[in-house]
Amino acid sequence: MRIPKFLFLTWCLLPFLASAQNDSYALIRRLIPQRANSFVVQQADMHSTHDCFELGSKNGRIILRGNNGVAIASALYYYLTEYCHCQVTWNGTNLKLPAKLPLITKKIRKETPYQYRYYLNYCTFNYSMSWWDWPRWEKEIDWMALHGINMPLAITGEEYTWYKVYKELGFTDDELKGFFTGPSYFSWFWMGNMDSWGGPLPVQWMQDHFDLQKKIVARERALGMKPVLPAFTGHVPAAFRNKFPDARLKATNWKNGFADTYILDSADPMFARIGKLFLQKQTALLGTDHLYSADTFNENEPPSDEPEYLSKLSARVYEGMHQADTAAVWVMQGWLFYSDRKFWKEPQTQALLKAVPDDKMIILDLATEIEPVWKRTNAFYGKPWIWNMLNNFGANTNLFGRMDVAAQAPSEAYHDPKSGRMKGIGLTMEGIEQNPVLYELLTANTWRDQPINVNEWLPEYVLNRYGKQNADAFKAWDILRKTVYSVPADMYVRDGAESIIQARPTTDSTAHWARTSLNYHAKGLLPAWQAMIKASGDLSASDGFRFDLVDLTRQVLANYALPLQRKFVLAYQQKDLAGFKKYSTEFIDLITDMDKLLATRNDFLLGRWVADARRCGKTGAEKNLYEMNAKDLITLWGDKDCPLNEYACRQWSGLFNDFYKSRWEQFFGLLTLDITGKKPFDKDAFAGQIRNWEWQWANTRKDYPVKPQGDAIQEARRLYRKYGDKVNTTP
Repeated sequence: MRIPKFLFLTWCLLPFLASAQNDSYALIRRLIPQRANSFVVQQADMHSTHDCFELGSKNGRIILRGNNGVAIASALYYYLTEYCHCQVTWNGTNLKLPAKLPLITKKIRKETPYQYRYYLNYCTFNYSMSWWDWPRWEKEIDWMALHGINMPLAITGEEYTWYKVYKELGFTDDELKGFFTGPSYFSWFWMGNMDSWGGPLPVQWMQDHFDLQKKIVARERALGMKPVLPAFTGHVPAAFRNKFPDARLKATNWKNGFADTYILDSADPMFARIGKLFLQKQTALLGTDHLYSADTFNENEPPSDEPEYLSKLSARVYEGMHQADTAAVWVMQGWLFYSDRKFWKEPQTQALLKAVPDDKMIILDLATEIEPVWKRTNAFYGKPWIWNMLNNFGANTNLFGRMDVAAQAPSEAYHDPKSGRMKGIGLTMEGIEQNPVLYELLTANTWRDQPINVNEWLPEYVLNRYGKQNADAFKAWDILRKTVYSVPADMYVRDGAESIIQARPTTDSTAHWARTSLNYHAKGLLPAWQAMIKASGDLSASDGFRFDLVDLTRQVLANYALPLQRKFVLAYQQKDLAGFKKYSTEFIDLITDMDKLLATRNDFLLGRWVADARRCGKTGAEKNLYEMNAKDLITLWGDKDCPLNEYACRQWSGLFNDFYKSRWEQFFGLLTLDITGKKPFDKDAFAGQIRNWEWQWANTRKDYPVKPQGDAIQEARRLYRKYGDKVNTTP
């Protein structure tokens, strides 16, 4: 008997559908275990070209129906936010569901207009994820699914695949020692910017994190995501010169202070061979979804601006992918077009992109909220592209963002007839676990193609976050929207201001990376702070509120440090010893107070970062190496002469008292000697002294608290009483 075609296909798909439904239900059990039985999961063809979900009720249970695990998870999150006023963020989660779950009286159907919802930046894997284990990754993948992400960058453990490839090419472990960086610096190793710094990397690390990568991509695929895996762009070990003396290599230097890296010319026959070997090995180990990330000349200028050269280079990179996988699609970060616009003019950009078939390349407009590169590249000359919000650099901890842009710009671009083949939206922040409102807002675009009305969205966000209505809390958020989250469209700033506290001690009012200029008046945050303090009695049970109160208090005090610094600088310049002692003492007290405030939250503990790093080591030597990597990245960034110091600075408890305060105390001691006529202040000598001290600090074995201490609300109230009037009366 002949089986009808539709019945045969259904029969073939049954095991897959059952597995997918099980994976979706497992997510629900992880998220709300006590209420999981109140939901019914159904995965089915939704008769849509893009992801789609439906919500309904039957027999007192909530029906979650979607075409894959991401759609089903998104249906769950839609129900939790819209019907139960809940929220899941990195910094505070509210999952207090009503005793009786609201039923869906009329079926709800949502379809995304965006084929791709991209997530992550190479830098995120170090600035935030360097020390993550599987439980932390599992939470992040759940967060991704709930927020509609279906195209995550997946590069954990990439170094192991390279290790296997180069071993098969005859390289010894000793020859590869100078290639792999330490675990805090993989992002820039993967992008071809540096070798070896922070190493040598133990093979055990490679094996452990490759095992972790297998879990990551398996879970992402189980939920219906398509992970973007790495490909080859020419970066090879320095030992390549000895192994293949005829190879055409070019030495490049990314930043001063780091050794040269070596890029294999794409015209060299070994280029295609290695590219093919790598993808074949990676596919054998991890499988593939045919999406490959590759970035040529990331923050390094090509040796020629001739369009023909750039076109051939691009074609060869793609051909290396195509030889290993005929279905390969090249996913390119468009950062080079943003960061080096002087080089990438129209002829150069067009040549690089047009050498690859249009349906075999996707461009990530990496910082569209800052500058929409698509507008000056004719929408990337016909290539599919993704609108991304970057927002954060270095995982800095300031309050910052462009809320109205996140709410309106994606849909505006989607409907713009000049936007070409815009196929998705995404998040490409360098660091996460800050400013959760921005990421909730951007991902709220996933299931709609119209602008978000922030006047309507923000009250719902506050209600979901805190679990109840509070006029003072909403007043505070309305002020935040108009200050820290309202960066002018023409203001090309990276991610707002850090505090002068985090700068190397100086008599100037700013520093290269620890920038202090604000996009708002510092005193403008005082009414928001006052309103949050007033709301603290009513909302004390909310974890999200506690985080926000600490975060806002932190920002107000971080800003106040600058006028206080100007006071002690003026006193020093006027040789006013009494005034200098008064204001420098107040400055040190402020650092101490901020450390105590931040100690009340897990989110702001240096101890967790260091302890997580040491946990990754198997031996004492490995633990010490990883601790150095962890501390160095957020301070010096490289050795004591590295020009990137403070790029990834954090406002964390432990860092304030043990690092920032110690530097300023040394500075004040020398300025006191100068004021009293005992020893003139030598700026250059101090700079050398402090760099040596910082390097010693980064290499010193020390434990810091790993659990919060004190009560966040009591501490915020204390600091409001102490500093509220001072901030208000500051010019």
